Amino acid sequence: MSPNLSWTLSPGVLIGSALVSGVYLRRWWTVRRGSPPRRLAAAPVWRLCCFMGAVLLTLIALVSPVDTLADQLFSAHMVQHILLLDLVPILAILGLTKVILRPVTRVIHDTERRAGFLAHPAFAVFLYVATIWAWHIPAAYDLAVTHPSVHVLEHVSFVVAGSLYWWHLLSPIRSRRRLSGLGPVVYMASTKLLVGALGMGLAFAPVALYPYYAHHARVWGISALSDQGAAGLIMAVEQSIVMGIALAVLFIGALSESERAQQRRERYELA
Repeated sequence: MSPNLSWTLSPGVLIGSALVSGVYLRRWWTVRRGSPPRRLAAAPVWRLCCFMGAVLLTLIALVSPVDTLADQLFSAHMVQHILLLDLVPILAILGLTKVILRPVTRVIHDTERRAGFLAHPAFAVFLYVATIWAWHIPAAYDLAVTHPSVHVLEHVSFVVAGSLYWWHLLSPIRSRRRLSGLGPVVYMASTKLLVGALGMGLAFAPVALYPYYAHHARVWGISALSDQGAAGLIMAVEQSIVMGIALAVLFIGALSESERAQQRRERYELA
């Protein structure tokens, strides 16, 4: 059977993406135009590219043929989940700086203080892992792919869980709960191992676990079991790659911050 590769072009997603892009572009340009040449780091072009990349990946996940194919192949649905859970939040947060966020910094700090344990990194780990595992329970998964409103809830929960999780690692705003030292390593390793275990479980399961795909007309001659195995490997490999890259970037950033702190101490001692 040939796959359906049509575009969904959901009006809600298109309008929401346009509004978010407009708000960000206006703020980025305001900061860029108001900063002296030596302070252009407050709104560099690469930050703009990251944020717009997040918007583009959102559109790919939700209105392109990826969305249509996700209803036909478990592996395509897994790609959609990876985009919303990891890549979109990572790029969106990397698109932000302290100066760009300045109008809402106080609101963010107040929200974190009032949220209590919900703003703690441990809760972000729990929410991230629980969201992935819960939506991959066969009954919940099949409910999502057969009911549009539940499917929307699933996608929103992935974006929320992913955004909170990556915020603790990549936020440009300093927080009392900011991870330091070996904190990011423990934070990521505990999460990615648990999610990777789910991926490997799906990859090597002896039977197809999801009735929706088992009874769905097969495309490209891919069996439901092979499709499920590919989906599990996509999840496990993506988690390993993202964890490796993120830890390398965080390690380099920590070294740079340590070097800058040492330079400040040396200047202070010489003054």
